[in-house]
Amino acid sequence: MNLRRLVLISVPYLWLVALFLVPFLIVVKISLSTTAIAIPPYTPTLDLAQGWAGFKDFLSQLSFDNFTFLTQDDLYWKAYLSSLKIAALSTLFTLLVAYPIAYGMARVPDEWRPTLLMLIILPFWTSFLIRVYAWMGILSDEGLLNQFLMWLGVISSPLHIMNTSKAVYIGIVYTYLPFMVLPIYAALDKMDESLNEAAVDLGASRLSSFWLVTLPMSRNGVIAGCFLVFIPALGEYVIPQLLGGSQTLMIGKVLWDEFFSNRDWPVASAVAVVLLVILIVPIVLFQRNQQKQQEAES
Repeated sequence: MNLRRLVLISVPYLWLVALFLVPFLIVVKISLSTTAIAIPPYTPTLDLAQGWAGFKDFLSQLSFDNFTFLTQDDLYWKAYLSSLKIAALSTLFTLLVAYPIAYGMARVPDEWRPTLLMLIILPFWTSFLIRVYAWMGILSDEGLLNQFLMWLGVISSPLHIMNTSKAVYIGIVYTYLPFMVLPIYAALDKMDESLNEAAVDLGASRLSSFWLVTLPMSRNGVIAGCFLVFIPALGEYVIPQLLGGSQTLMIGKVLWDEFFSNRDWPVASAVAVVLLVILIVPIVLFQRNQQKQQEAES
């Protein structure tokens, strides 16, 4: 039994080591290298072929020049701050849209819930890239949204939404909405409706019972949904590239440019390492929240 348990536990750890730890160590190694006109375009400071002697040389020549460069160029820290701002606001907007949807799904009759769940998951049946391209056709100056609003007479001239931060927010909210709806719905679905009825019987209004009973009971779902949206949105590249244009500054775009346009792999790796360090904080908080939730349920 102990051997079987050890095998079961070792599988996810081996998966993490092979697909996360090893690639991360390679990125760290590149971030400590120097740029060179070569293939690949860097000169490694750590030569594993030399064994222990190569490792000692690496420690003696260890340099964090690439990380220092990130603090000296305004582009990088502005990109990090802009990414944090866009990810945080997008998470807030997604929560404001997702909570009423999840609340309505949890309150409809049982026979309607599978259909509504399918409608929430349905966008995943289509390629992510195709869905973002579709929003380009909707939000452009001659797009469907402007044509519809002008047909209604709401506006007299097209709204300029494409290639702005507004388009990025719309794209992120639409793309990651299911990641917010599903955890909140799962939390609300487990809630005992008699608690709200008891609050109303004790003199609380419907709004008061929502703030005092429903919202606290769905807190774990809200926290999980916020983390599931914030973490991938922070490093998003496709949405700001296609919908935000050149004026939208996010660290994912900077990372792409350093790797493929400038071919400065050491600096790009340093950018990726710092981004991962920033992401560690919400990831650890999310894991602790999940652990507390599991302990409370058990």
